[in-house]
Amino acid sequence: MARPVITLTTDFGQADGYVGTMKGVILGICPEATLVDIAHDLCPQAVRQAAYVLHTAAPYFPPGTVHLVVVDPGVGSRRRPIVVQTARALYVAPDNGVLSLALAHDPPHLAIHLTETAQASATFHGRDIFAPAAAHLACGVDPRDLGEPLPVSELITLPGLYPEPQPDGSWRGTILHVDRFGNLITNIQYPMTNIQYPMTNDQISVLAGGERIVGLKRTFSDVAVGELVAYVGSSGYLEIAVREGSAAARLGMAVGDPVCVEGLP
Repeated sequence: MARPVITLTTDFGQADGYVGTMKGVILGICPEATLVDIAHDLCPQAVRQAAYVLHTAAPYFPPGTVHLVVVDPGVGSRRRPIVVQTARALYVAPDNGVLSLALAHDPPHLAIHLTETAQASATFHGRDIFAPAAAHLACGVDPRDLGEPLPVSELITLPGLYPEPQPDGSWRGTILHVDRFGNLITNIQYPMTNIQYPMTNDQISVLAGGERIVGLKRTFSDVAVGELVAYVGSSGYLEIAVREGSAAARLGMAVGDPVCVEGLP
């Protein structure tokens, strides 16, 4: 029998003991679990960034994986801790929209409002609520035994995750993620329709950080060193990079900043 898999996505970083503490709690309950780190160096409280990173990684894990997500600026408030079950996976997270993109591609069929315990810290639900829930799920506990059913229609969905068409035919999007290379990943998927277009397109132009990038290229090496390049990344989203440099530094852009794209099919 395969060992259960639990992934961890947080904004805790690696300088403190928070991630290690959560892993200790999980292994104390479900010692046979395989723990996989998706990301821990997300920008603090960056729920949209976490939503993107989770969504791009989750499909590559085996069915039945438990995805534990703790990017939780509302910790200790009235926001709900939840478990969501889909056809492929279980998600344990705060109900703050961090699951929005993952659930758009892997629709939920069961949601549970986790029952908080009296011993839960007001500031570390990752340790006291989410990690134990993930461990129990990985070891076969029915989600219904961990709390009260919640209509999936009531789950929080983040606004602004998708680009908006403009009157002039362009699309206004935002930066969802900045990777460690300084590449800017937008919320614009290409193509915008189900028709398959070539991944290069000279008719498209991208306006970002006060500069215009003309044409979509296939990869970084299609431009000279130091030049800006727009391309479709490995997850199907429009990205902006500087060959052998940082687009984030060059353009002075960060998560949440606007991008305009003209000429999309």
